[in-house]
Amino acid sequence: MIKKLYDWILSWADSRWGWLALLFIALFEASWFPLPPDVLLIALCLGATTRSFRFATLCLIGSVTGAALGYGIGHFAWITPDGDPTALANLFYEYVFSIESFNNVGALYDRFNFWIVFTAGFTPLPFKLFTIAGGMFDINFVMFIIASIVSRGLRFFLIAGLIWKFGAPIKTFIDKYFNMLATLFVFMLIGFTALGFWIFGSGDSDSIQEPAKQEIVIEEQLNTEE
Repeated sequence: MIKKLYDWILSWADSRWGWLALLFIALFEASWFPLPPDVLLIALCLGATTRSFRFATLCLIGSVTGAALGYGIGHFAWITPDGDPTALANLFYEYVFSIESFNNVGALYDRFNFWIVFTAGFTPLPFKLFTIAGGMFDINFVMFIIASIVSRGLRFFLIAGLIWKFGAPIKTFIDKYFNMLATLFVFMLIGFTALGFWIFGSGDSDSIQEPAKQEIVIEEQLNTEE
């Protein structure tokens, strides 16, 4: 099934409407479609290298629009007014992702917010799970869209840039190593950011506590004099 779907996506690379298929596949992938748009993006870029960045732009527009659609599904069509899952949600839980998966994402949103959307958008993680969960748990929509633009833009333009620069020989590298390197890059980025917050946060904390200690000493001196 997946192989047939993969071949169907690739067949659009030889069509005059390939760019439109790319737009819609990127849109639907962010809310329900099982395969990422990278497959068609790579094929289109290889067929017309000079238009690589145009294809990346279309892919980005479709994916961010799809992310907003997924957020809307999670926000408006996932939970009934009584707090129960809708028929759509139950269908999704049965055939796509379990309710435990959504609860796990909700716990991640409580801790990481921007970074979890960024990670899902840039790495091979199923983006649709995080877009729908974003609406379901009512995370900040503006932050959600910004994180989607940044992560998806980096991913698609990096692929397009590599093909534009190196052509067909880079395809094997992208197919084999891109997802692994993307995941490694995100973990390094998050790690260094967390380290920076820890270092500078500790410094700020010390600077805030020191004046407070001085005030206590002054008050004790005044009380002694009285």
